Amino acid sequence: MDAKERFIAVYRQYITRPGADKLLEYLNTSDFFVAPASARYHSSYAGGLCQHSLNVYDCLKAYMERERVQKDYGLTGEEYTDESIAIVGLLHDLCKIGCYRAGFRNVKDANGVWQKVPTFNFEDSLPYGHGEKSVFIISRFMRLTVHESFAIRYHMGFSGDEDNRTVGQALAMFPLAFAVSVADSEATYFLEK
Repeated sequence: MDAKERFIAVYRQYITRPGADKLLEYLNTSDFFVAPASARYHSSYAGGLCQHSLNVYDCLKAYMERERVQKDYGLTGEEYTDESIAIVGLLHDLCKIGCYRAGFRNVKDANGVWQKVPTFNFEDSLPYGHGEKSVFIISRFMRLTVHESFAIRYHMGFSGDEDNRTVGQALAMFPLAFAVSVADSEATYFLEK
């Protein structure tokens, strides 16, 4: 099963609320399944965005299954369902749809000779912010819970451009936001480095 097939299988298994089918149709008509996750860093290849989303989902699911997370942190209950975990993990980076264009850049090879290599250029036609843009896109198709909205909005944790006081407050108030920021970092820096 390739990444797109697995994404769709997980999505259909867990995300069942009204509008989920329309959102999946939108993903199929967009470049989500062929776009990179970044221009030069993690998963910077065609299909990288889909693979990154699956990696974050897997890391988030594993984090949420930890006994310490459930018992000591209290991350159980209706705010932390399999559906919420799938929504937050799989859909946190929809803001990257339609933003990457194939191009070239010059780099020196091992001998110091300039070579033209393929790359992606980031061109955002809807500069609405990172997490908030993903929330906006999802909300056009289906309703998110408050916990899901904040988790997606603040999934970058302290590595984004936001005021650190606001980030810290959001992560403390909405533990799912902290959990997805951990999962996103784990996927980015360890699975996809």
